[in-house]
Amino acid sequence: MRVTIPSPKLLGVTSETRYAKTSGGVHIAYQVIGTGPVDLVFISWMLNVEALWRWARMARTFRRMATFSRLILFDRRGTGMSDHAIDRNQAFSLDARMDDIRAVMDAAGSERAVLYGVEDMFSLSAMFAATYPERTIGLVAYGAAARNLWSPDYPWGLSEEEYDADIADVERGWGTKELARI
Repeated sequence: MRVTIPSPKLLGVTSETRYAKTSGGVHIAYQVIGTGPVDLVFISWMLNVEALWRWARMARTFRRMATFSRLILFDRRGTGMSDHAIDRNQAFSLDARMDDIRAVMDAAGSERAVLYGVEDMFSLSAMFAATYPERTIGLVAYGAAARNLWSPDYPWGLSEEEYDADIADVERGWGTKELARI
């Protein structure tokens, strides 16, 4: 079955980048796409709200999500269009990153939302939901894992050797088109 994806113009929306300001003064780039009945906050390690629209597969995914939701995208602090000059001592704590989500939701006018956590950002989504249950409708986990490394209670995790080999592959391929295609 072939599905036709409406263009952002047909959805009556644009992907204009705006900025939210956290309680610590960090500016977080975000976009709101769609007019659906539920807010959906997409929380991912890979976002650059400007660049992802040029990746056809991601643009299609976002347009699909925007047909049933008001999709809220944002760049993590220190990445993409968000502030890069940040205090390294507190920049990536769970509290600081939860403040990013809160600030973006406030700026977007979202009182409650479904949080869509991608891979290791699901733990951040779950922490936000546990800390702010009144702001959370539900959680979606995509590619989430309890951990990466093997342990007796997590036998499907990677061995230290496998993990180190994966990191070495990323370092060898950093900045190449081949790595970007993975």
